[in-house]
Amino acid sequence: MTIPLLTSLASAALRDIGIPAPFTFGQADRVRFHELDVLNHVNNARYLSWFETFRIAYLRDYGISTYSDIASRPVLVLKSVAVDYKAPLHLEDIYIVAGRTRAFRNTSWTMEYGVWSEGRLCATSTAVIVLMEADIVTRKKLPDSYVKAFTGRDGAVYEG
Repeated sequence: MTIPLLTSLASAALRDIGIPAPFTFGQADRVRFHELDVLNHVNNARYLSWFETFRIAYLRDYGISTYSDIASRPVLVLKSVAVDYKAPLHLEDIYIVAGRTRAFRNTSWTMEYGVWSEGRLCATSTAVIVLMEADIVTRKKLPDSYVKAFTGRDGAVYEG
């Protein structure tokens, strides 16, 4: 099966390539030379870039932002992130980043990610993202449209 690179993958496509539930959205790509470290495997910091690329596609697909107009972009702050590295990736490996929103609060949500290559889980991650007002100081309440997307598509739960 050929996996399209940098193209949104929904639940059915993820299941077809062996990515388990509860992951509902994914994106495939290929490891590039500049992502390698001196040990000839993907540098740990690159995973954070991959998660960011995934997150932008996710937010577009979920109708949270098109990212086409600066004035309408949500102000998001990555509050925390943790990554557990399980297996190395190397040059030209095809990998899939899959993720979902696991939980939400009034002004933030928690995402979980997995990185797979050839059916092997290579890394897992969790991140907390906070929605901010334009002043980048004041937290902003999540719009109902975010909550509906997170609960309807991902099964996210409220963590009051």
